[in-house]
Amino acid sequence: MRILLVEDDRDLGPVLALGLRNEAYAVDLAATVADAEALLCCNDFDAACLDLGLPDGDGLALLRRLGADPALRRPRRVLVLTARDAVEDRVAGLDAGADDYLVKPFSFEELAARLRALARRADVRDAVLTVGDLRLDAAAHRAWRGSGELDLTPREFSMLRYLMHHPGRTVSAEELLEHVWDAHADPFTNSVRVILSRLRRKLGEPGPIATVNGVGYVLRGAP
Repeated sequence: MRILLVEDDRDLGPVLALGLRNEAYAVDLAATVADAEALLCCNDFDAACLDLGLPDGDGLALLRRLGADPALRRPRRVLVLTARDAVEDRVAGLDAGADDYLVKPFSFEELAARLRALARRADVRDAVLTVGDLRLDAAAHRAWRGSGELDLTPREFSMLRYLMHHPGRTVSAEELLEHVWDAHADPFTNSVRVILSRLRRKLGEPGPIATVNGVGYVLRGAP
């Protein structure tokens, strides 16, 4: 999953982004409405975590525009993160289009759990993926090949998850960079190749991921 985190707190924002990346999410961090709009104009996000009190505008107004402004790509799910804890504030956020509302201060564990719940709600069939002898539980962040559990890093897990969403289809390195990494990924590095090489070693033989020379990679549907 690729997440847009909109948080202007210079201490909290980077900490949340790091924690979410450790949970195998790709995270883009924006500190202002303008930064968030720039990212929403050209990227597709699975979810957004949106603070309401931003230095250059109200996050609630941005939330309302997500459904009305064709220049902004609406994330599949939106989770509001805010210190506004009055009942009327919660109602306003949900009525504006939020899928969930989390009041500060909160524990990171609850934030992660709510994002997992939103992912399941977005598409229930994606909760557990099966391709050939590969099985992946997105909510539990666990994956298996046959009866053996795989010990994957967050980035390896995210790459496998994306490939399992598109079995039999050739996926380019650029597509993997867009969906598994965040906006700060350098398209000229060999990051995709390095992570893919590590993932292949952990998957073992016969290798389920094939290289299509000059095009990308394809996850075969059978071992």
